[in-house]
Amino acid sequence: MAFVFRRWRVLLVLNVLAVAGFMTFWAKCNTRSVQAAGPEAPADGKRPRGNGTQGPSISHEVLLKRLSSLEDVVYRQLNGAADLSERRKSWNRPTHVSVSRIYLHSEGLSKSLGLIEGFGGRGRGGLAATLSPAEESDAKYLREKYGYNAYLSDRISLDRTIPDHRPGKCRKVSYPRDLPQISLIFIFVNEALSVILRSVHSAVNHTPAHLLKEIILVDDNSDDEQLKGPLEEYVNKRYPGLVKIVRNQKREGLIRARIEGWKVATAEVTGFFDAHVEFTPSWAEPVLARIKEDHKRIILPSIDNIKHDTFEVERYENSGHGYNWELWCMYINPPKQWWDDGDISAPIRTPAMIGCSFVANRDYFGELGLLDSGMDVYGGENIELGIRVWLCGGSMEVLPCSRVAHIARMKKPYHSNIAFHTRRNALRVAEVWMDEYKSNVYLAWNIPVENHGIDYGDISQRVALRKSLQCKSFEWYLDNVYPEMRRYNNTLFYGEIRNSKVSHLCMDQGVKENHTATLHPCHGWGPQLGRYTKEGQLFLGPLGSTGEDTRCVVDDQIGSFPQLLNCEKVTNVKQKTWHFSQNESIINRATGRCLEVVPANVYFGHLLVLQPCSGQRWTIKNTMKQ
Repeated sequence: MAFVFRRWRVLLVLNVLAVAGFMTFWAKCNTRSVQAAGPEAPADGKRPRGNGTQGPSISHEVLLKRLSSLEDVVYRQLNGAADLSERRKSWNRPTHVSVSRIYLHSEGLSKSLGLIEGFGGRGRGGLAATLSPAEESDAKYLREKYGYNAYLSDRISLDRTIPDHRPGKCRKVSYPRDLPQISLIFIFVNEALSVILRSVHSAVNHTPAHLLKEIILVDDNSDDEQLKGPLEEYVNKRYPGLVKIVRNQKREGLIRARIEGWKVATAEVTGFFDAHVEFTPSWAEPVLARIKEDHKRIILPSIDNIKHDTFEVERYENSGHGYNWELWCMYINPPKQWWDDGDISAPIRTPAMIGCSFVANRDYFGELGLLDSGMDVYGGENIELGIRVWLCGGSMEVLPCSRVAHIARMKKPYHSNIAFHTRRNALRVAEVWMDEYKSNVYLAWNIPVENHGIDYGDISQRVALRKSLQCKSFEWYLDNVYPEMRRYNNTLFYGEIRNSKVSHLCMDQGVKENHTATLHPCHGWGPQLGRYTKEGQLFLGPLGSTGEDTRCVVDDQIGSFPQLLNCEKVTNVKQKTWHFSQNESIINRATGRCLEVVPANVYFGHLLVLQPCSGQRWTIKNTMKQ
């Protein structure tokens, strides 16, 4: 079958070349006959207008138009690219370039890198691709290096299409042609070359040529030699005049690298993407239309998943983008109003963004303060931008009618412990934007509000920005934009809960299914995050956000072990409340029993029990400043 296709392709090209040659011969003959037998030129040197025979320049123009039309047809058949004539204008490509040279030249470029173009082959249509057992052995190193199956990626076409998961109503919408142009900005550091180029090919293939002003690749100081000369040679020859490459002289991190891309962008709208994405048809028009309607909107295409091992495209459900108090992003249910309206193609109001893709009016993004360049690497900047745009007069929304597929990497390119940077960045967000709710961030990270020893840098410029933009309060944002977010301002003490008799052990939520508080060597992470409130409730475990809340410690008046239950479902108030002060006993208000530790032949040598009080004392690590 492959042989037949190649034979057909060659025959088609040869036939077109033969037709082109005949037309060229005809044009030259026709030109000579016009020159020999045509009327004399008028004395003023001007040629007559009308329907009569015209001079050689007109015949040549007609010929070029016909050749250009043939070139478009053949290119679409061979390489699947639409609107070639439009793209030629965008790239300043001469209109008389030969068909065979265009196709063979681009195919040769990819082959020289060991890559594939066209719409067939493995993974076509977004289906799962596989490797043979022998290939699997060769793929292991690259999978560990990149956090996805780069060996397989090299064997998937740069031009493959992916499923169109838009709601059906989206396909019936028509958009005006005079939408603003966009600059697409891709950030990469030590990314697989085939993955970067597939992002570029996908953007070119699925963005209307008259709307795509340029593609900007920002290299955040990669080490891989393939991302230097080979990448530059490929994009300069394959997409002359369309792709720019920006090279950071030192590794800046995703946040500052995106700002560098913004600086060189020239289109009215800027789109920021990870360099491991693929676009679906008509992704750009709904985004640009929404921004044209209101330039203060930041738009997020809906995200589908590209599985890191097989490159299969998996549809994700329509969702908003939220976060917890550590400022880790997550998908959340769309607002109730969106569901009530009954239109699954409608924009979804979102409090923040996941961060792998967003689009904004270039000038407005600058006026809004870009991203916080005082943050390091990445983590938290996506939440900060969502908070800032809402507080300062703009909005943020997810568009179900625009979809982009993204690889969730198993290995992060910048730092093995991204939590280190996210925590620092989160404190900047808390101090600048969250007012009296900043304590929730400190609580979630289990660090004291004061004297925590974390240098989050100078925030004076961001505080001044907030003042100059006349932004609203964070409480307004929680009430109007993110009412689903749980609030923890009733906290008195938080952190690890220790008993003076066994201070190396901490109260722990244990196995969730057991519904029983237990003891475990202290580590201070989520399962050991205790919280004692003004109402006398004692919670244990990571903070909730929009879903189920942290469970609270309960004396059910029956057993000898403290229960961990959903506090909202415990109707007896006294069973779920306790008397406690620092370095004192923890006493249940219903039974008068105390939380105490006893020696036992179990892991770690002690059990947490409920028993008559013997004077054991407890401390909770941090005291909330009131």
